[in-house]
Amino acid sequence: MSIRVVDYRGPNAAAEFTESLHETGFGVLVNHPIAQPLVQSIFDEWMTFFKGEDKFNFAYDTEKFDGYFSTEVSETAKGETVKDFKEFFHVYPWGRIPESLRANAMSYYAQASTLAAELLSWVEQYTPDEISQYYSQPLSTMIEGSAQTLLRVLHYPPLNGTEPAGSVRAAAHGDINLLTVLPAANEPGLQVLAKDGSWLDVPCDFGMLIVNIGDMLQEVSRGYFPSTIHRVINPANASKNVSRLSLPLFLHPKEDVRLSERHTAHSYLSERLKELGMKK
Repeated sequence: MSIRVVDYRGPNAAAEFTESLHETGFGVLVNHPIAQPLVQSIFDEWMTFFKGEDKFNFAYDTEKFDGYFSTEVSETAKGETVKDFKEFFHVYPWGRIPESLRANAMSYYAQASTLAAELLSWVEQYTPDEISQYYSQPLSTMIEGSAQTLLRVLHYPPLNGTEPAGSVRAAAHGDINLLTVLPAANEPGLQVLAKDGSWLDVPCDFGMLIVNIGDMLQEVSRGYFPSTIHRVINPANASKNVSRLSLPLFLHPKEDVRLSERHTAHSYLSERLKELGMKK
């Protein structure tokens, strides 16, 4: 198993990218339209935010799930007992955000959402007819008017020995949504579980864009597009004292979209949030 690196501007980009998603659940794009200086600016701004005390004034809303999530209330991956060692901020256009961080975050949200929608249209275009017949509606219309697409600004703190025993930056998990769009982080550590049970490093050269399937797309495609398990491992000794920042955008459908006979997008999200310990 290898994760294909696809040139976004190449003549066969859509077909190659969709094939990679089908084969591995992941695809990596180069020469994509997300502005790298914008990503770097966001990393710089939010690193300062996470090091400060103002973050505690934006504690997350238990109903809307916007705002700041500390390491104490971070997710616990399905099947795990120890919380991931990370803190993060949920950004929605309608949500709370420090004014000094809003402009760049909203610019990135718009760019990444537009690209994610285009990539979803690629998936729709290259879905075999025997699979697309299961879609309750075209994939591209599932996201029209959705207020659930989420930008998560993630900070994995340096490891200094005070973190809970057995904790990792992000334990093995699958994402909930349709597609996740992720600029390569400032530090390595992302790995994907291969079919033979081994863990593979995901290419992470700064400037690459990593895209992976979420559980909702796996559900709607009856498994044709697999939501591959992935994790973020703790750094080696040389990088223990270095923070890791990550900027995933989770593309979500409208709440009333029917994913399968057993789930709407709303019921699926509620079930998964309960499994993660983030919703009662």
